[in-house]
Amino acid sequence: MPANLPPMTGAAAVPAVVLASAVLHAVWNGLTHGLRDKLAGFTLISLASAGCGAVLVCLAPLPAPAAWPYIAASAALQVAYQLLLLRAYQLGDFGQMYPTARGTSPVVVALVSTTLLGHSLPAGQALGIAVVACGLAGLALADGIPGRAQLPALAAALGTGVMIASYTLVDGSGVRVSGSVFGYIAWLFLCQGLVLPLIAWARRGPALLTALRPLCGRGLAGGLLSLLAYGLVVWAQSRGDLSTIAALRETSIVFGALIGAVVFRERLGHRRITASVTVLAGIAVLQLTGGP
Repeated sequence: MPANLPPMTGAAAVPAVVLASAVLHAVWNGLTHGLRDKLAGFTLISLASAGCGAVLVCLAPLPAPAAWPYIAASAALQVAYQLLLLRAYQLGDFGQMYPTARGTSPVVVALVSTTLLGHSLPAGQALGIAVVACGLAGLALADGIPGRAQLPALAAALGTGVMIASYTLVDGSGVRVSGSVFGYIAWLFLCQGLVLPLIAWARRGPALLTALRPLCGRGLAGGLLSLLAYGLVVWAQSRGDLSTIAALRETSIVFGALIGAVVFRERLGHRRITASVTVLAGIAVLQLTGGP
């Protein structure tokens, strides 16, 4: 776990860590999208989270008392995020739902962190975030403006993005008062990982066990990748600026577009390529203007 890096090394490692998290996030979402029974897949991801969390809490120091309200709030928000993402994937295509969900987050984080939390955002970094947001919007709308039939899926994807922004802001504040990044991550994994399996059991009952068996390998692999991806981001949030980290992690959309083209045989097209280049240009602006 990178939490043991010296302060200077840790600060220098933030961009690479966030980008690695973005790749892992795109991969686990691709794995989940490929599962026919998505409720069972998300249940396995949550079980992996709870299992790893149960092990880690035995090894990690307890977070400071001030961190527990943040852990509880983040766990609730992440359960809402999972339910909305599950719904978006049930209703819409991966190539549109994934970028819409991910692209909403950095704009919301930037607005809330500067207007409500009082965090400073230099003009150069604001420009970088704006460019990233434009590129992400281009990716989301590359196949045209959604019709009426697609509105429920789009609403679920937009709600997912709002939840991502919400738990990003909560964790960015909570991890800084936790006294232990490792302990914060461990308890968050355990708390949020227990809820969705209970919801799935309430919906399906014993039939859920039958649905889980054939999906165990891919579902648990997706869960482990999800845990690693988010753990890396929480570590980065303890050392970097929330808005720029949120923008950098949204590069998962670029990797998601590549996965869609290579794995799911989705058409990449010149619009997606242009939007991806715009995202990368925004990242370059963030780095040149003092991003994480």
